[in-house]
Amino acid sequence: MKFFTKEVKIALAAILGIVVLFYGMNFLKGLTLFSNDDSYYVTFSDVTGVSASTPVYANGYRVGVVKDVIYNYNPQGKIVAVVGLDKQMRLPRGSRAEIASDLLGNIKINLVLGDDPLNMVAMGDTIPGGEQEGVMSKIGQMMPAIEAIVPKLDSILGSLNALLADPALANILHNVEGMTGQLNATSSQLHALSTSLSRDVPMLMGKADGVLDNTQQLTSNLAGIDVTGMVASINKTLADVNAMTERLNSNEGTLGLLMRDDKLYRHLESAAADCDSLLIDIKAHPKRYVHFSVFGKKDK
Repeated sequence: MKFFTKEVKIALAAILGIVVLFYGMNFLKGLTLFSNDDSYYVTFSDVTGVSASTPVYANGYRVGVVKDVIYNYNPQGKIVAVVGLDKQMRLPRGSRAEIASDLLGNIKINLVLGDDPLNMVAMGDTIPGGEQEGVMSKIGQMMPAIEAIVPKLDSILGSLNALLADPALANILHNVEGMTGQLNATSSQLHALSTSLSRDVPMLMGKADGVLDNTQQLTSNLAGIDVTGMVASINKTLADVNAMTERLNSNEGTLGLLMRDDKLYRHLESAAADCDSLLIDIKAHPKRYVHFSVFGKKDK
């Protein structure tokens, strides 16, 4: 009689299906198919959201998974989570676990490693656990302050609506628009002025350089003048003029006598009168002084 009958094959297929389903479910939950992890225990007072297959992270890296969650009835109130960690993972003394959640509500357990690298937590020991203060918990703590601010915000919004409905605000905005236009015009004028200055300044600077060059040349010429000699020459000329003036004012010399003695004036005046009388007589009796004949004959 054959052992692998049709019924046996069906039974073996059913058993194989159950095994595959079991390990498949564990695989989908994140559990290892063949347990190769070290088990540790973490005590919590509240494990909301934590279940089997919840991932366990250390410094952001996944190092294990929650295998089971057990309620401890002695003493009551404590909940123990069985955590399977990779065999290469070592927990220093003082390590703890925290339940954390993100904005999407995904739950995970973070291991906060201790600072004692020499002493390690033995496999099967228990470490304390707690709940991490995430964003949602911080928001919950801020709710009382937010509720106190809401009435003030309502009052501020009411005042803002009243301000926006005030016609004076429209007038102010209209005036601001006019001022903006004037500022734009002024800006254009300033731009044109700056353009003109940028064009004219180099020319003015060139002329200024020319003036400076001429000034330097004039200064050089003035520096080359013998001021001492010129002053000495002027002083000599002034001394000669003074000497000449003194001589003119004295009775010495012809010019001095002419300026100070009136005898020459009187002689000149008498001579002029005689000349005048002579001219009158010449005009009256020209024949006395001029003898003219065509044939050269003298009048007797």
